[in-house]
Amino acid sequence: MDSVSVLKPEAYVDRMREITEAMLRGVAAAVNKAPNGAWINGSEMEVRDLMAEYRRQAYEMALQMRMDAAQAAFSPGGCKDGQASAQ
Repeated sequence: MDSVSVLKPEAYVDRMREITEAMLRGVAAAVNKAPNGAWINGSEMEVRDLMAEYRRQAYEMALQMRMDAAQAAFSPGGCKDGQASAQ
């Protein structure tokens, strides 16, 4: 596998940090606003939706970053040694 076109885990974590924190704050808010005696029923669907959106964003971000890395490593001329193609 070309190491230039891989997703760098630390860069991915940095990019996802704000999204992750927002999702966790949303989970806490959903649980906190659930009525006493109905914490699960009062928060489960909202938390499920927050987690589904987070899962989508996390996967899309990883794919996009991998694609960006691959595009940055792409050589339009097709030659890795910098020499012109003999055609």
